[in-house]
Amino acid sequence: MSKPSPSLLPFLVAGRIEAGCDEAGRGCLAGPVFAAAVILPEGFSHPRLNDSKQMPLKHREELRRVIEESALAWSVAQAEPEEIDELNILNASILAMHRAISGLHLQPDMLLIDGHRFKLYPGISHRCEIKGDARFMSIAAASVLAKTHRDEYMLGIHREFPHYGWDHNMGYPTREHRDGIRTHGATPYHRKTFRLLQDQLKLDF
Repeated sequence: MSKPSPSLLPFLVAGRIEAGCDEAGRGCLAGPVFAAAVILPEGFSHPRLNDSKQMPLKHREELRRVIEESALAWSVAQAEPEEIDELNILNASILAMHRAISGLHLQPDMLLIDGHRFKLYPGISHRCEIKGDARFMSIAAASVLAKTHRDEYMLGIHREFPHYGWDHNMGYPTREHRDGIRTHGATPYHRKTFRLLQDQLKLDF
């Protein structure tokens, strides 16, 4: 494979088992928040690996297959809309990350977390990296898996509730999605109390 962008680092510390962690769906009105944890092998590279939000669908799907086949370990997990309503989106995102980490069959020595807030995972040190999905390969890989697995889920529930445009807005607050809520009401997949306000961004220790 060709080398990735020089802005993406393979590891924080070479020779250490590091898992990159990221989430997808934090700013949505509907659907779970998904998280992924990925441990890449030494020497892994791919020319298209980047923050999943910067990649077209075709490249994300291609990279999903490559990552799942090449990773030393990977795991995807989610927190449901009811949990988001109960805990707030920040705590639910961290819960989904913890579930993804628990699903790894290989325990890492260090967690690289996209963003700036996280709760200690028992027995494993972590480091938060702002815009980490554009800086570290393992976090970028986790962003790809979280995004593609969540998109697949949203396409599935779109067939059950086709009035909200989830097949293309993936639950984000587009005009079409908001109009669908006004016309047809909320579904069991909607986050009933969700608003991007300060109370959604408080850590609950």
